[in-house]
Amino acid sequence: MNIESFFEYCHSLHTDITEDFPFDKTTLVFKINGKIFAMTDVDDFEGGVNLKCDPDRAIELRESYAAIVPGYHANKKHWNTVYPNQDVPEPLFKELIEHSFHLVFKKKK
Repeated sequence: MNIESFFEYCHSLHTDITEDFPFDKTTLVFKINGKIFAMTDVDDFEGGVNLKCDPDRAIELRESYAAIVPGYHANKKHWNTVYPNQDVPEPLFKELIEHSFHLVFKKKK
């Protein structure tokens, strides 16, 4: 997956998804209902994508894939960093994006 297909996939999940750069000029975040569900560096997509994750599942994923680690600059209990195009198959990567989206979407404002 590349940054363009990541961008398109995130937007395909819901019509109300927004994106912006709240932290700096390169950290792109995707939001639903004003809450972040994914973030990455547009200049270094291979440097990882932060995704929200159920805490128990996060641990299992980290134990199963070298390219899934505790969230960089995020709450390590609830966020993973996933390095694209390594040992995480693209269908799983997409499923993890969707999982993150649903965790955030189901929360009330």
